[in-house]
Amino acid sequence: MKKLKESGLTKEELIEAFRHVLRGRRLDERLWQLTRIGKTSFNISGQGAEVGQVAMAMAFDSEKDYFLPYYRDMTACLAWGMTTKDIILGSFGKEADPSSHGRQMPNHYGSKEHNIISHSSPVSTQMNVATGVAYAALLEESDSVSVATTGEGSFNQGEVAEAMNFAAIKKLPIIFVVENNLWAISVGIEEQYANEQMADRAQAYGFEGIRVDGNDFVECYTAFKKYVAAAREGKGPALVELMVSRMTSHSSDDDQSIYRSKEELEEMKTKDPLAAFQKQMIDEGYLTLEEIEVMEKELKSEINQATDEAEAMPDPDPAEILVGVWAEDDK
Repeated sequence: MKKLKESGLTKEELIEAFRHVLRGRRLDERLWQLTRIGKTSFNISGQGAEVGQVAMAMAFDSEKDYFLPYYRDMTACLAWGMTTKDIILGSFGKEADPSSHGRQMPNHYGSKEHNIISHSSPVSTQMNVATGVAYAALLEESDSVSVATTGEGSFNQGEVAEAMNFAAIKKLPIIFVVENNLWAISVGIEEQYANEQMADRAQAYGFEGIRVDGNDFVECYTAFKKYVAAAREGKGPALVELMVSRMTSHSSDDDQSIYRSKEELEEMKTKDPLAAFQKQMIDEGYLTLEEIEVMEKELKSEINQATDEAEAMPDPDPAEILVGVWAEDDK
């Protein structure tokens, strides 16, 4: 694992990165609790991918770049600018939910304020939209860069090939990301793809691809910084394959113990990226255990307050269910 000082980030920035990772894990755990006690209907977890997601998000400029996430990217959305309360509002389906004002299912993240563009439930459709956003940046001579993410199972959809092909032809400022956790719901990689690694597919379209360890913050961050800078300079797209783990079932409606062995699940717990990142932060002198305990208390209070406030907010008005679905006729 690369030393944190190799990132070029300040101590304060690295501590903030760790806070994002920890916030993502604790908030994810709260969303599972709300689902299990019947207060919310559904959750798709990103536990096991938090370190790579934060490293990715911090390599972009969220004030001018565009993020088109997929359903496991809650922690990345937090690092990009969304708040704990924003996320919980979406899970409760409240009118104040910035993603869809309670009109979309949970885990479909979006925020106009933060340049986060929500996706549809059909997987990987965000890839074509992201390519369109990047094409607009090219036509407008903007230096903004787009990033679109999806899982390795979804990466096999036809939309991905179309998006990558067009982005390559036009040398668009876009980074494609596949978060490879080795499982497409209950299907392992041996039944998903025949290429050795997903990053290899970039070569077929004429641009660079790289596989990185999603548990190594610095490896991820420096890879994204390199490709974001190149895209901003007009050198075209890149593909980053983030190798992560899926520590939970596919969703709150799934039970991965049916198709994953007990030994595999136990071994995965010993490689928790949060625990590894915490140890690295302590070992390299950026945080102490006591400081992390204080951070834990602060985040618990933040999540409790956000939960209470979000739950108390009004639901969408059924009479306005079609508002925003299509453009209004001004005639």
